[in-house]
This record gives sequence, structure tokens and C-alpha cells, in this order.
Amino acid sequence: MRLLETVARHEYGAPAKQLARETGLALPTAYHLLRTLVHEGYLYRDRGLFFLGEAVERLSSSGAAQKRRSTIVETLAQWRDLIGAPVYYAMYRDGEIEVMYVSDSPANPAVEEWADFRETGHAHAIGQCLLSQLDDGDRRDHLDRYPVRSVTPYTVRDNHSFLRRLERMRRMQPVTERQEYALGTVCAAVPITVGATAVTMALSLPAHQADRLMPAARRLQDEVGRRAGALALAISI
Repeated sequence: MRLLETVARHEYGAPAKQLARETGLALPTAYHLLRTLVHEGYLYRDRGLFFLGEAVERLSSSGAAQKRRSTIVETLAQWRDLIGAPVYYAMYRDGEIEVMYVSDSPANPAVEEWADFRETGHAHAIGQCLLSQLDDGDRRDHLDRYPVRSVTPYTVRDNHSFLRRLERMRRMQPVTERQEYALGTVCAAVPITVGATAVTMALSLPAHQADRLMPAARRLQDEVGRRAGALALAISI
């Protein structure tokens, strides 16, 4: 690692002797490690000088992606503890509803996915929020593949009724549902603008805490607004 860091400081390359001296390694040891790093693609040698190789770029890219994932996970955990409810991050990608991360705790467990989230977007706040961000053609395409069906006694009954509900939703306002996906549970989802991608952050509560739903959704929306720039960057890349 010291060798890699030292090579990285030399934009125009450096010879083995210089790298050995700067890292404090014996020259034979430095030669051995340099040959290994070249063989593995972390360095390449040109005219006696060593440069960073493609494997370092891949490692850097993977590290950056992991850091972005960590940013989202840590942010969700903060909001979970602040609001006192499980928090979900989901997006609409390649024609599918995808729940990317869920942050819950023993005191505030997440909703059990007893019916496939992708197929029941009409029934839960996450799906309703994501579909509300699509244009009419994409909404109808989704419902052609996943028609509305009753999940609980409170679920919307047909495609037409559901499309009308989506049309009535106010842009960038929280979406709520009460026991439409799971009896005993109420949910809210906040739309997020990340380029052309439909994204949402959501939360769920036990039905007996339904009076907390809108205040919690507003709090989540405020928190999303405060972190909008960093969050959008972490999500979009």
C-alpha cells in the first residue's frame, strides 16, 4: 500500500530505487513487490518508471461506490432514529419497483414483504409514489404487466380507479396509504427528484399510530430536503 501511495504521488512515474528510498523499503523487497503489483495490474512499468495501473482505477471506483452506499445507509439510520420509524429507499428502474435499502430496528420493525413489492405497487405508498412520478404511458405499461388486484379489503379495486388516484396526487407531496398493503400498517412516501429517475424515501407505522403518519412524513420530507444535494449525488451515480 505504501508503494501504491508513493507511485500515486508521482504523476510522471518513478524508478524502483526512488520508490524504495521514499517508502523505506530494502531495494530487493521493493523490486519484488513492484513486480507483483505489475503482474496483478495495480502498476505498469514503462521505460524503467512505474505508474498506477487499471486495477487501481477499478479499486478506486469500487471504493467510491461503497462509500456512496454507506452514505445512504447511514442517512437512513439517522432518519429512522430521529423519526422513530423504519425508513425505506426505493426507485423505479428498468420498469420495476426496487426497494434498495431498508433501515429498521427491533423497536421499529419494517413491514414484512408478504406480497411481492414489484407486483403490488398499487397497494403500498412506495409504489404509489413512484408510479405517480411516471408519465401516463409508463403508468399504463406498468399496470399492463402488474394489474391492480385486492391485497387487503382497503386496496384500490381496479386499474381505472388507481390511475384516477395517481392523477389527483399533488406533485412532490407525500403519498400515504392506510392498510392497503398490510393490515395493521400505515405508510407514507416522499417523492425525490434525481434527474429522470423516480425515487422515494418512505416510512411505515403501526395502524394505531396513524395520527403520527403525516407529521412523520413531513419530518422525513424536511430531512430529505436538507440532504438533497448529497443524497441525489449518492443515488444518481
